[in-house]
Amino acid sequence: TRPDVARILLVDDEPKMVVLLESSLQARGHETVGVHDGQSALDRIGNEDFDVVITDLRMAPVDGMAVIEGSVARAPRTPVVVLTAHGEINTAVAALRAGAFHYLTKPIDFEEVARVIDLALEAPGPQRGSAPQPVKGIIGESPATKKLLDLIGRVAPSEATVLIRGESGSGKELAARAIHDQSARVKAPFVAVNCAAITESLLESELFGYRKGAFTGAEGDREGLFEAATGGTVFLDEIGEAPASVQAKLLRVLEERKISRVGDPTEREVDVRVIAATNRPLDTEVKEGRFREDLFYRLNVLPLELPPLRERIDDLPLLCRHYLKLFGQRHGEPRRLSDAALIKLARYDWPGNVRELFNV
Repeated sequence: TRPDVARILLVDDEPKMVVLLESSLQARGHETVGVHDGQSALDRIGNEDFDVVITDLRMAPVDGMAVIEGSVARAPRTPVVVLTAHGEINTAVAALRAGAFHYLTKPIDFEEVARVIDLALEAPGPQRGSAPQPVKGIIGESPATKKLLDLIGRVAPSEATVLIRGESGSGKELAARAIHDQSARVKAPFVAVNCAAITESLLESELFGYRKGAFTGAEGDREGLFEAATGGTVFLDEIGEAPASVQAKLLRVLEERKISRVGDPTEREVDVRVIAATNRPLDTEVKEGRFREDLFYRLNVLPLELPPLRERIDDLPLLCRHYLKLFGQRHGEPRRLSDAALIKLARYDWPGNVRELFNV
């Protein structure tokens, strides 16, 4: 087995979904095991080792929540990613509270699945039982990394909005999770949404919920992510991709802590901390009229800049050692890198940053 291959358990009562996920993940070199009911998943989790579990929530008689609870009890190091339908944010947040690592909404974006698996393998979160790090998943002792860890420690206790800026693959979601984990909101949900991965019409209803009859297919009232994540943190990745309608409502959340569901004039108070992230210069987007200036200033209360890997190349040996140890724990003896290999890696520019290094 290659050291960078993950063994993934796929659980869905739709055989077609299992086949599609298997095909996508195997094409990326992962090893997959597919089952079609929750009980089979629990039997496997109790007797075999997996690096990640991906499970549908709606199954009978043993549902996805039972799979999460069973996995937390039997394999606490294994992150569980749940699949849920659009509009079922309250269910997804309940899954996160039960111990799930992340959730993905159907219809499935396979690029997003791959990204979340990378994140799950990379982050030594509480479920993964890895050696303790000063901040989960952020490895390094270079001046740039020490400065970043110091900043995270200082912004975390505040209730203020944080805007994380950094190149793609530099670890923005890891930094957001670290801020949440060091805040007073740590026992409440951390919910991440990629604004670029959800269509404009769905993003608004996903974040704010909707009223019955608000649009075709809205068969009942649904609470949105901001209501469901009460007491916790909402992480809005790729905030620069949010459409104008969503930008206006986000401004309202930040100014007044109030939302209204799509098609419903009733105002509802929400208690969440917002952390946003972007890999593009939002001040330029403001000048060019693509992003609201007032929202930019509301988001940019506590700016946090993530250094690209090429600016903390001193961390490369530590990062390599960490990842090789991680792969070694899952697949036998840890591999070692020769000095010549490290020198070669250090001379590369790493445009994809830490995520690229992890995959390499």
